[in-house]
Amino acid sequence: MNATRILLADDHTLVLAGIRALLQEIEGVEIVAEASNGLEAVALAKAKSPNLVVMDISMKDLNGIDAMAQILAERPATRVLILSMHTTEDFVRRALKAGASGYLVKDSAPLELRLAIEAVMRGEHYISSRVSRHLVSGIARGEEAAESSLETLSPRQRQILQMIAEGRSTKEIAFALELSVKTVESHRAALMERLGIRDVAGLTLYAVRQRLVSAERPDE
Repeated sequence: MNATRILLADDHTLVLAGIRALLQEIEGVEIVAEASNGLEAVALAKAKSPNLVVMDISMKDLNGIDAMAQILAERPATRVLILSMHTTEDFVRRALKAGASGYLVKDSAPLELRLAIEAVMRGEHYISSRVSRHLVSGIARGEEAAESSLETLSPRQRQILQMIAEGRSTKEIAFALELSVKTVESHRAALMERLGIRDVAGLTLYAVRQRLVSAERPDE
């Protein structure tokens, strides 16, 4: 059987090391690349051609859900297993909507990581029991998640919103995304108009409330 080629993406060095150690104990698994943010994950997925991406959600520059969407747009056969600390229903729904094959919480037992990988590589979906109960109960009650204002934004707008909230300047965002300063300013103006927000501080507060970024500085 061919090895499962894994791209591992997480922006915390110790967490990355721990997950790497667990993956190295699983037979038939090969770690082909590691990324510390969403932009790196997209680039490495293109360069290394993994057949499975194990990825966090909360990462600098580009969050895991939007990074996953970009990866799957270019490589639709790639499976993505989200490994996150977030257990709320909205994160799970957003991840599955974007194309995740599995969703595992970080405090799961090591055995569950192996089971999740085996399931998604068989073409099945795997959702951690801690979050699946919330989804099932919501479906049983006939609840349909309302589209949030965040989901009405384009992927590029969400990416720029995240980088603004992380404290990046317009020039820094333009350089990182290979855009002109004028284009970034236009996206920022469009964000403010669509969200009814008048300044950068308001955009940052909105991003924190939507849990697109942490209230803590991302480099702390």
